[in-house]
Amino acid sequence: MEAMEMESERSLQRKQATYTSLDEQFEIHKETYRGQQYSQIYFARLHLMRTLLHSLVPNMKPHLPVCTVLQLEQGKECVIVGTLYKHMKLKPCVLDEYSKERSVTPLVKPHNFMHPDDKLILEDDSGRVKLAGSVLLPSIYVTGIVVALHGKETGAGDFLVLDVLEAGLAPQIELPLKPREDKYVVFVSGLSVGSSTSNPLQFQLLVDHITGHLGDEKEQSIAAEIVHIIVAGNSIEIPSGLLNGQNLASKDQSRLSEPVKELDILLTQIAASVPLDIMPGPNDPANFSLPQQPLHKCLFPGSSVYNTFRSCTNPHCFELENIRFLGTSGQNVDDLEKYSEAKDKIGFMERTLRWRHLAPTAPNTLGCYPFTDRDPFFIESCPHVYFVGNQDKYKTDIIKGSEGQSVRLICIPKFCETGVAVVLNLRNLECHILSFGTELCS
Repeated sequence: MEAMEMESERSLQRKQATYTSLDEQFEIHKETYRGQQYSQIYFARLHLMRTLLHSLVPNMKPHLPVCTVLQLEQGKECVIVGTLYKHMKLKPCVLDEYSKERSVTPLVKPHNFMHPDDKLILEDDSGRVKLAGSVLLPSIYVTGIVVALHGKETGAGDFLVLDVLEAGLAPQIELPLKPREDKYVVFVSGLSVGSSTSNPLQFQLLVDHITGHLGDEKEQSIAAEIVHIIVAGNSIEIPSGLLNGQNLASKDQSRLSEPVKELDILLTQIAASVPLDIMPGPNDPANFSLPQQPLHKCLFPGSSVYNTFRSCTNPHCFELENIRFLGTSGQNVDDLEKYSEAKDKIGFMERTLRWRHLAPTAPNTLGCYPFTDRDPFFIESCPHVYFVGNQDKYKTDIIKGSEGQSVRLICIPKFCETGVAVVLNLRNLECHILSFGTELCS
């Protein structure tokens, strides 16, 4: 009998996985805004991407010369490399905000700022030229992308685009030999602890499932195969109206800290048994501009005691069992949706990988730190798993590259609205969802 009990205990030991953080590129040291211009991040991006695209042109268009905008000759076909600028009729302007305050008629804020009259312009070190033709669709592209264009200058001074050359998926490290056993990573985002839509019981059910305190022996044995948890942003929601620039009364101060304390209690339960990464999101108490820096550990006095608890940057990059993960809390694709069109969020995710840039709209419409010597959002190595948090619904797909790259794309839904977490099997990169409902059937 004792031998059977010992065997049972051995079989329910939690599995382990090797972990390496690759967040260094997103960390900001000695932060300063004095004397720094946003133009420098564009120069760094153009230099990086131009070098890359110049190396690809001979294979794609070997018979064509590569020119600058200033070297264009009317009717002569060539390839030009530069940064796209999208002139948008409906794009919000700070002057409109001012006129809104002075006007009695409120301005309508559309969900998407696309308009049929939007125009694309290409800019390099030497100048800029308006783009023409039906090959380059303004609805697909946004300001900040670096591309190579095959075409010729017209009599009107425009550049007629005949073909578009994008960087494509970056080189990818080889996937390790498939392990023989299942190991799972759980993704959750949009917990929004403290909001009116947050359901504490739902979150507790998720915690109990992960820690193995829920279900029969079979379910517990599956929970023992969970090796890592990713909390992808918007974990806390401070009650609106509290932060209005005034000094808070003592009763309001406690309301302010209550959601953080509640989150810490729940995360402590997870960190006690499973390694946990928490990323900041747009609603969390972190810096607004990308890359968001790790949430301060003093917010989590219970969880941060454990060495399994890691407060990470957003974007977040790491390797688990030599499988490379890259993800954001959702700001990059949410911003792309405002200024371009795609079938779904997976479409926007795929574009960022093929453009080799995680946040092409930063710093134009997406808040971003003014880097002077580099662009941290350039995708140097293609991940095996690419995830974005705080989406309306769960969706996943696999995309392939021209050099055999394969990427699992995952949209993680808001947990407080859907009760859904996403599970990834490291053995085969297959996904499924965990859905937690708390409604009683009549």
